[in-house]
Amino acid sequence: MDITLTSKKQAWLHAIRLRTLPLALASILMASFIAWFHGTFRWEVTVLAALTTTLLQILSNLANDYGDSVHGADSDDREGPIRAVQSGVIQPTEMKNAMILLGVLSFLCGVVLLYVALESWVLFFTFIGIGLLSIFAAVNYTSGANPYGYMGLGDISVFLFFGLVGVLGTYFLHSLDFSSTLILPALSLGFFSTAVLNINNIRDIESDHKAGKKSIPVRIGRKAAVRYNWALIILGNVSLLAFSWLENAPGALAALLVLPLMVGIGKNVGQKTKSSELDPYLKKMAISTLLWVLAFGVGLVSFS
Repeated sequence: MDITLTSKKQAWLHAIRLRTLPLALASILMASFIAWFHGTFRWEVTVLAALTTTLLQILSNLANDYGDSVHGADSDDREGPIRAVQSGVIQPTEMKNAMILLGVLSFLCGVVLLYVALESWVLFFTFIGIGLLSIFAAVNYTSGANPYGYMGLGDISVFLFFGLVGVLGTYFLHSLDFSSTLILPALSLGFFSTAVLNINNIRDIESDHKAGKKSIPVRIGRKAAVRYNWALIILGNVSLLAFSWLENAPGALAALLVLPLMVGIGKNVGQKTKSSELDPYLKKMAISTLLWVLAFGVGLVSFS
């Protein structure tokens, strides 16, 4: 390990994983940009959705820290950044209490969001169900008796919640409407978010294998996982092209300015073999995704 946690404050900051938060906000921003483009944008929805999503992402990070430590993925063999529970600075009971607090806060913030955005009680309780499912997914990725992340289902969860659910759900709260073309940018964000997880899993492939965590890279091997990473990057940008054409929105193609950064990340993920060398590309892919969304949004609203 290249970092030793010596204080509670330092340990909690590592557990929260601030570098993942920009990715969590990307779906909210994308949906809000498209709502602006369609003339249905609402500030209160953006702010409350961003707060709810941030709380959910922190909850997911805490649960991941706790779950991997309990289930053995954060053993001494792991070469990625040290975890808070693994370090012993934060006790498992403290982490569980923090997870309960974040779960309650996420739920309450989501309820306020839905109360402000929706007029129908049927829709309100439908979205409450989606919110509870999101909390369940955040907690049970690596925690619980049967964590689905250990079965290789993390990619599906990230694709759905960071892509389809995040973008389509937020857009609906803005507009109370739906358009089939919105699936395309939602797919883009789902692909890129899954690429972030895939890089994480390529980095941890050895320790995950020893811990019995059957991530996609563990199942298919490193070479195939690198090809899978390229497919995610390419499909995300192809979906953008389709959206721009169907919506007659050439400004959205400004997102392609970020493509060279993603290509560079793809090349390095293929070339770097040490976990310590791969770790920075998690942050770079997350930031590139956020930059992609910002370029997409600025181009979209500037040329509307």
